[in-house]
Amino acid sequence: MAASPSSRRPTAPPAAAPAAAPATARAAGSTTRTGPASTARSMADDVRERTDGQLAELLRRRQDLARPAPADLSALAARAGTRASVQRAVDSLDLAHLQVLEAALAMPSPLDAPVVAALLGVAADQVEPLLDDLWALALLWRSPEGLRVARTVAEVLPHPAGLGPRAADSFVDVPDEETVRALTHDAPAAARAILDRLTWGPPLAVLPPGTPDRVAEAARWLLEKHLVLAPAADQLVLPREVALALRQGRSHAAPALQPPALVGAHRTDSEVDAAAGQQVTDLLALVDELAAEWGLRPPRVLRSGGLAVRDLKRLASVLDVTEARAAFVAELAYAAGLLADDGSLEPSWAPTPAYDEWQQHPGPQRWAVLARAWLLTTRAPHLVGTTPAGASGTVNALGPEAHWPPARGLRKDVVDQLAAATPRLAPDRESIATALGWHRPRRVPARLDTVVGAVLGEAEWVGVTGRGAISSAGRALLDGRSDTDLAAAMQPHLPEPVEHVLLQADLTAIAPGPLSGGLATFMRLVADVESRGGATVYRFTQESVRRCLDAGWSADQVLGALGDASQTPVPQPLDYLIRDVARRHGQARVGAMRAYVRCDDEATLGAMVADRELSPLQLRSIAPTILVSPVAAETVLEFLRDNGFAPAAETPDGGIVVPTTGAHRTPQQRRPTPVTAQTVDDELVTTMVGALRAGEEAAAYQREQVASRPGPTLPSTDPTTTLAVLRDAAADRQAVWIGYSDADGRTQRLLFYPERVEGGRVHGTADGTARTLSIHRVTGAVAG
Repeated sequence: MAASPSSRRPTAPPAAAPAAAPATARAAGSTTRTGPASTARSMADDVRERTDGQLAELLRRRQDLARPAPADLSALAARAGTRASVQRAVDSLDLAHLQVLEAALAMPSPLDAPVVAALLGVAADQVEPLLDDLWALALLWRSPEGLRVARTVAEVLPHPAGLGPRAADSFVDVPDEETVRALTHDAPAAARAILDRLTWGPPLAVLPPGTPDRVAEAARWLLEKHLVLAPAADQLVLPREVALALRQGRSHAAPALQPPALVGAHRTDSEVDAAAGQQVTDLLALVDELAAEWGLRPPRVLRSGGLAVRDLKRLASVLDVTEARAAFVAELAYAAGLLADDGSLEPSWAPTPAYDEWQQHPGPQRWAVLARAWLLTTRAPHLVGTTPAGASGTVNALGPEAHWPPARGLRKDVVDQLAAATPRLAPDRESIATALGWHRPRRVPARLDTVVGAVLGEAEWVGVTGRGAISSAGRALLDGRSDTDLAAAMQPHLPEPVEHVLLQADLTAIAPGPLSGGLATFMRLVADVESRGGATVYRFTQESVRRCLDAGWSADQVLGALGDASQTPVPQPLDYLIRDVARRHGQARVGAMRAYVRCDDEATLGAMVADRELSPLQLRSIAPTILVSPVAAETVLEFLRDNGFAPAAETPDGGIVVPTTGAHRTPQQRRPTPVTAQTVDDELVTTMVGALRAGEEAAAYQREQVASRPGPTLPSTDPTTTLAVLRDAAADRQAVWIGYSDADGRTQRLLFYPERVEGGRVHGTADGTARTLSIHRVTGAVAG
């Protein structure tokens, strides 16, 4: 027997029930139903009777009702009762309001707060304010008899609290509560097992083919005793009245009307903001290193979009971080518009012109751009490397699969929980996941714990939190402040940029803080980052120095720039390293013939020809100092450098090619604006309430005018019916009341005496004047 997954089944029912519960369970089977027409009419009357403040509250809390603006209060009530709007409102409820609404659905209308409280097993004073909130949301409405649930809510919640349909709605009699208890006490074991499975939901069970005889006999016994219904030959459903009796009159096994408390470690303001500032310093450095690396060696865009796995691993190695953090840095730069597909014939990922502008701003302003992009993006970096359900491959960084629309809302919900926690509290992941499940029970993903952990890690990396607690700059971000205010909030916690380094004899340089723009670019070019922290350590190697020489720097220029930037003299080992690399740099030169290698040292060329690692180049000597290759010059240059040689690229006139290091950029492009919903502010709400009142007055006046007109009510009729009425009236010489739309679109009521109908027109008289009317303009016709 398989149970329907429409709701969760608690582990155990409650041990006791309140005294009012039996009456509640009996009453549930004798509910009266309200027809759709009367519900809509009563709902509209309830909305019309609300005060301006209550209407404003409704529009603020259900902002979809204001887009587009309804014409009058009747239109507002109709829109509030639509399936899509009610679905959105119910999905936004927290667990307390949802449980109260489910309990309200489980009892007959009109609602009684004490009875709803008895169903939940709580005090009535806990339920009353929640019922008022549900009324303010227009999920309940007030009739002369009391509160009622909006009709569409039952469609959105077909099995509230795991309860099945009412047997009374199907005109089926079921045993009363005492009889149900007596029957279940004497029920066969298999029948009792079926009831235990269905009691707390889901209420529907399917008997698959090959069901054991004992289960089939148990199902037959339950049907004979009217404890279950059989909507189909292989299905069983537990009626709501029987389920409430088995639940001892309770709608929920574990009512949760209070939010769970967040637990975690406590921090101080100074350590939170200091940790956030350090994370921001590292983030800005990582974005710069990514741009420097991809500006020089842009990785290809996959045919399916995104970044290849090997390119992500290389990026993680260059940044000296995990692949998860490398994917986050790339996705964040992409979301901020600092990185994009260059759109070439063989596209690659490269920094955008916006990066060059962004890189020139102070650190706090740069962080503000990244933080806002992180909060608004729908990209989900934590999905990179995972395999989606039903897919055969993994998600690539920067690929279309990493776009996940719920990411933005979940990210905001998690950070809101951090902001709502006790000041300086660093909640643990489990408590945040529990709290999020309470606040948004119908809008949480299946793997909520994983998503919460990913968002908390990203918030730490981006500086919104520090050591798990929300930072002062993070609060400014959540408050929706401008970029200038965000930069001001982060500025005290970022170290001031420095314009000097300390050169050391072990071929390293220490930057005691974040370097200013020009010096930072030069140091990334001439040295490799060895470690980050409060101070950054750079290491000089043959490869890094050669990289600088390849960019067009001479040995004297490199040494001069280092001497100007250092507060200590240039150490002798570093001087030797630079001059030694410069002495060998460019000895061998590569050109395109398809490629040739020229070198005055014949021994060097001989070593190249003899090197087995260079055999793919198919080097061949055509002169004592020249080798040629059928491979492209760029490939020859890369192979030789990878195998310990230090060649330089040569121009056709014999000069050295000076590459434009880091200058590869995407074409100028407009930065995409994140899609956001415009909030309904107080000013708009006030204006809209006034317009609704005016529209309602106009609609009431129109209704009065229609009611005061002479003649019968004119229904809309189709042209065939209209034509028949007019022909009969012309034949009988009788008058006809018609509605006629004039050239201005206004509909007139006319007492018309038709004489003949021909050619799509009717000829006759109205008000003593001969008139010819077009049939297609007649909106309705009734014999006078």
